[in-house]
Amino acid sequence: MTRPHSWSPTMLRESHRAGNRAPLALLVIVLLLAGSILSLLFSVTTGASDASFLDVVINVTGSGDALNARDRIIIFDIRMPRAILGFLVGGSLAVSGAVMQGLFRNPLADPGLVGVSSGAGFGAVVMIVLGGSIAAPLFTLLGIYALPMAAFAGGLVTTMLLYRIATSNGQTSVATMLLAGIALGSLAGALTGVLIYMANDQQLRDLTFWGMGSLAGSTWTKIAAAGPIILLSFAVMPFLARGLNAITLGEAAAFHMGVPVQRLKNIAIVAVAASTGASVAVSGGIGFVGIVVPHVLRMVIGPDHRFLLPASALLGGSLLIFADVLARTLVSPAELPIGIITAAVGGPFFLWILLRQRARLAL
Repeated sequence: MTRPHSWSPTMLRESHRAGNRAPLALLVIVLLLAGSILSLLFSVTTGASDASFLDVVINVTGSGDALNARDRIIIFDIRMPRAILGFLVGGSLAVSGAVMQGLFRNPLADPGLVGVSSGAGFGAVVMIVLGGSIAAPLFTLLGIYALPMAAFAGGLVTTMLLYRIATSNGQTSVATMLLAGIALGSLAGALTGVLIYMANDQQLRDLTFWGMGSLAGSTWTKIAAAGPIILLSFAVMPFLARGLNAITLGEAAAFHMGVPVQRLKNIAIVAVAASTGASVAVSGGIGFVGIVVPHVLRMVIGPDHRFLLPASALLGGSLLIFADVLARTLVSPAELPIGIITAAVGGPFFLWILLRQRARLAL
């Protein structure tokens, strides 16, 4: 009978040196899970309300009623949906980045950098601007799901075009992918600009703030609209882990290992488009989460997608929650767009990755 794993520091160091990072990865996931819970509690207790951390815990656990009517509204109707939506969006973008990096077999793939977020944003803007006129029947038919579904359609078309352009004879060119992503993102941005030009004053104000990324308008209705799509994508992506691990050896090698490569690619593309589209629809353009989080985790727990995907979801969600707390407290009582915070951190990090990869990319 085998003995259970021991989480001693010695074992973790030895397994790391030997190349077996599974014990370390499991420990990191457990720590990230605890950190995610703490980040959610930190978010709902940070702000102008007098509610303390303990008061919120007492109310959430049903142990008593330590909040007055005003604080209950602030905590449960404003901060809590914002924290939950931030966690879902951050996890979605991070997992989408990890899947795209595994699919394209390079660490530079990211929904924001290669135009997927721009395509999803274009789909969302179409629904925002034209939802009261040309797209009114579709808006009426889909209800609260109209915006996430429109963003999903835009992200799906962009992702499929990107993969078609960047892949030839089973090989994906990193340089072509980056250049095609810039081109597709620019095209989506131009079309979005046309729609913004057509927008009225109220739509224009909403789109300007939304384009920089924000969780300011988070509500339980938005969670009901985007949450099921994001959670469904989360449920699908772990089943891609084995195939993504095999595809790192090349598509031909993965096929000979019994992986249905084409079906894997199709499912991955749809899952990334759905997850990114739903996230962009409710939060706008939030960049760099999808490239920073998976890359950091690969350096710690290795490239095994069985551990990388759940760890990315937890770390991405927690990081976006902390970025949102900074966005609404740094210039209080005003609020910074959260996209500015993520770009300020992610931009230099991306440059560092690019410099590390410069010799291999030959750019």
